Amino acid sequence: MTPTPSPSTAATSTKRERRKEARPGELLEAALDLFVEKGFAATRVDEVAARAGVSKGTLFLYFPSKEELFKAVVRENIGGRFAEWNDELESFVGTTSEVLRYCYQVWWERIGATKASGITKLMLSEAQNFPEIAQFYQHEVILPGQALVRRILERGIARGEFRTVNLDYAVYLVLAPMIFLMLWKHSLGACVPDSLDMTPEQYIETQADNILHGLCVRPEASASTSASHDPLAGTQSPPSSPPPSSKRSRTS
Repeated sequence: MTPTPSPSTAATSTKRERRKEARPGELLEAALDLFVEKGFAATRVDEVAARAGVSKGTLFLYFPSKEELFKAVVRENIGGRFAEWNDELESFVGTTSEVLRYCYQVWWERIGATKASGITKLMLSEAQNFPEIAQFYQHEVILPGQALVRRILERGIARGEFRTVNLDYAVYLVLAPMIFLMLWKHSLGACVPDSLDMTPEQYIETQADNILHGLCVRPEASASTSASHDPLAGTQSPPSSPPPSSKRSRTS
């Protein structure tokens, strides 16, 4: 007859199972903290394991190398969100100006204001030394991010809300404020006096205003452009010649 496990033994077993399921998340959280604090090169896997409360051998059961651990951190905190963001764009009801403002707001709440924003500074600092990581980040974050912004701009142009612009470069125009704010947060922003610090939300609102001022079609400009392309606009028809007289003039 098989002995029935005691309640305490069953509870301990259940707790261990929950702990095992939570380990990947705990390791990713510890890795994110250390990668942002120390950078990729300076972070050691035994430090990550210690901060997560496991052995280095346990870490390698889930992530075979530091590179794979970093990739998992990027997917968990940034790369894995693009499908959700594209779905939100697809179902968004409103003007494209509202879409762009919403995009900035959501990006700050979900990425910029979190520790994950430090990954951008890490990549700008160390990408040249780790080409494999740089290529991965390009594929998982940069290209999907550019594609999402491009879709927003194309939406505005197709709906007649935005001017026709060079999309290849306009994408960088939209992304630049986000990149600057993340770099500021994890560099000078961490040490400047409060009197010189900036409010991220106000900065984002100001940048969105400036960008939309350049992108949006102005009604008067649209009318002026239409008139300038009309070869007959603004001209008067020459007076018509009087019809020839039906009577012959008399000769004197």
